[in-house]
This record gives sequence, structure tokens and C-alpha cells, in this order.
Amino acid sequence: MTDPTTAYVRPDVRAFLDYANAAPGPQMHEAGAVEARRMMRASLPLVDLDVGVLAVRRDLACPGPDGGTIPLRLYDSRADRAPGPVLVYFHGGGFVIGDLDTHEPLCAQIARTLDLPVIAVDYRLAPEHRWPAAPDDCEAAARWIASGPADLGFGVSGLVLAGDSAGGTLSIVTALALRDAPAASPVIALWPLYPLVDARERYPSYDQFSQGYFLSGEGMTWFDACYASDKTHWRASPLQARHEGLPPTLILTAALDPLRDQGRAFAQATIAAGVPTIYREAIGNIHGFLNLRRAIPSGEGDLMACLAVLKPMIVEAEANRVMAQAAPR
Repeated sequence: MTDPTTAYVRPDVRAFLDYANAAPGPQMHEAGAVEARRMMRASLPLVDLDVGVLAVRRDLACPGPDGGTIPLRLYDSRADRAPGPVLVYFHGGGFVIGDLDTHEPLCAQIARTLDLPVIAVDYRLAPEHRWPAAPDDCEAAARWIASGPADLGFGVSGLVLAGDSAGGTLSIVTALALRDAPAASPVIALWPLYPLVDARERYPSYDQFSQGYFLSGEGMTWFDACYASDKTHWRASPLQARHEGLPPTLILTAALDPLRDQGRAFAQATIAAGVPTIYREAIGNIHGFLNLRRAIPSGEGDLMACLAVLKPMIVEAEANRVMAQAAPR
């Protein structure tokens, strides 16, 4: 029997795939890291939406684990932000491509829709900085933000950790690290978007969608070789970690994504561990669609639906924190 969730391709997704599959020139994995990053940045005006209006868009930096600094960018719809939760965003790109600029439209939209400050983290990229440089940077940045430094201009009561693709992996790894060694403010929600959670295994969706659906098997092999992680370690394959004690979690996958089954497996693991979990799957859509919302307009609906679920999760977590603080000891 044909699975209707994988047989269906949205019309705007089909139009984009037909265009992308017919495009001439080398693929990113054939061009090398530096050229692949240039190609990604050059494509953004064609495939992604404009940044739009914000009250605050400000570059920051925090101390890195290697003695250097980690670039950050703050997005906020309010110039007079009161103390409260902050969403920390880790961009995707296979740990090799992507930066603050490539994910700016998405971060700005999240900040406007949730009415929360969003801080994007520009962690070090492979192959120049191999694993575990990226998770080291993400954990260091999250801990710095959780401390509510004066550079932010507002107090921090809790963290929402989020990211897409490789950034989804990094959001999970950072949440696990901060569960085991808590930061100054708690992680109150986790939002991984089409993440890689198990670098050791090939799931059925990999074989179904690794050709002709934008994220290719050759591209994933190249990203993996650049990142050079220890696949047996939970910081590379967080599915094998213990998941009890993670915060309420919202997982988003795409039905036509080679990584779809990894997101499904993570949802099963968090539910089995007693973590409050919501799983959403964008039927008829592909990996990376949140950065393709000009080319795939229907992806905006998937984003808005996710944010409509995430917002009450954050409100509930913040209310629980306030009640816990007020309770007699």
C-alpha cells in the first residue's frame, strides 16, 4: 500500500524541485565549503523572504570555549523588553554552511510572531573547525545568554532552545548538556526542526528521499566527512543519550526529508522518557523548507502552525516557574 504522506508532493514544492533539479552547475558538495557558503548566500533573495521590520536587530558577541568570541545576533519586536524567556537559535547547514545572515528572515519572523527576543548563534563551522567545536560553542553561548549579561539589555528567566537541521541537532545536544549541568536560567522548551539525531544509522526515509528531494545523499556524505564527529558519542548522536528530564519538546519534520525518520525516532524516545512532546510533520514538504518560504510559500503555514503550538508551551513553562518561585519553602 502506498503511504499517502510520502506519495503527496505539494504543488509549490514540486515546482521548486523541478527548478532545483534542472539547475546547471556544480552542487554544493562538489564546490567545496567556501564556495558552497557563497552559493547559499547568493541564493537567498531568490528562495527566502525578506527580513521585515523589527524594533531591535543588534550584533553581539560572547566568550567562546577556545579563548575567542562567538558572534551572536539579537532580534526583538520590542525596544523595551522586560525580563522573561529568550529563544536561542542555532542555524542549519550541515555544520558546514549557514551563518547569521542565511537564517535572518526566519529568526526575525520567530521574534515577531512569538513576541520574544531571539538570539542567533554563529558557531564555528567545519571543516575548518571539526566536531566538537560546534556543540562547544553552542553550549558556551547558551550559558552566557542564560546568565542575563548586561549586554542584552534585559533580564533572562529561561531559555527556549531551537534550531533547524544541524542546528536542530545542536539544540538537542545543548539541552542535554544544560540538563546535566544547569545554567543560570533553566531551559524551558526545546524546538528541534528536522534534526539529525543518529549519525550511526540509515533510516528508511534516507533511502526514500536522498535523491531528487533537495537534500541529497551525496550532500549528506560530504557534510558528515567535513564534520568528522565521533558518531558513537551522544554529542553527535543525541538519540542514544538518556532523555529523561528534557524540557517540553516540539519536533518538526518534513514528510519528504531523508532525515524524517530521525525526527520520528526522537519523538518516540522523548515520549518514552516521559518528556511532554508534540510532534508535527509537514506533509508534502522537503528538508530546509523554512529557509525556502519565497520559493515554497506553503511553508509559511507550517511555521505559523508550529509557533502557534510553541507559544502556549512557553507561556505555561513561564507560569510554572513563577508559581514555583512563589511557593513557600
